[in-house]
Amino acid sequence: MIRHDTLKTSLRDSVIFSLFGSVMFGSKLLMEILPNVHLLGMFIMMLTLVYRTRALIPIYMYVFLDGLFYGFAYWWIPYLYIWTILWGITMLLPKQLSKSTAMIVYPLVCGLHGLSFGILYAPVQALIYGFTLQGTISWIVMGFPFDVMHGISNVVMGTMVLPLSTVLKRLNAGKFR
Repeated sequence: MIRHDTLKTSLRDSVIFSLFGSVMFGSKLLMEILPNVHLLGMFIMMLTLVYRTRALIPIYMYVFLDGLFYGFAYWWIPYLYIWTILWGITMLLPKQLSKSTAMIVYPLVCGLHGLSFGILYAPVQALIYGFTLQGTISWIVMGFPFDVMHGISNVVMGTMVLPLSTVLKRLNAGKFR
């Protein structure tokens, strides 16, 4: 159960979350020339490590902006849950991982999310287009090379989660040196 007080946001937080939602959208837009290469996984993990439950605010701002810009079509429906899965996995990670462990775990989690993107996306595709189980599996297999590229790029981008979340935590605490 989510406690009401964990969702309270100040004006400062609202501005920060709006900026991050916009930066997530803008970074995805700028990187579209490279298929399945983006900073979204890194941003989602970083924001979740710092803001916990409230990280859902910029995540869904990004999802809304994506739908607003590209249209709220069938492709958009999985975005309502795919990014939340990465948020949920990040929430389940221990809060106090050692630096050496975090430098391995964060990129791996980010990479596994990218690698499994087609599998996570497939249920909606199957429902909307009436795929059989065999058709759904074929759809996943055909997209797997793109999922591999997605996973590899997420591992690379995931290496920035720890340093950036550390900086953001310090900025939020007013202890930046």
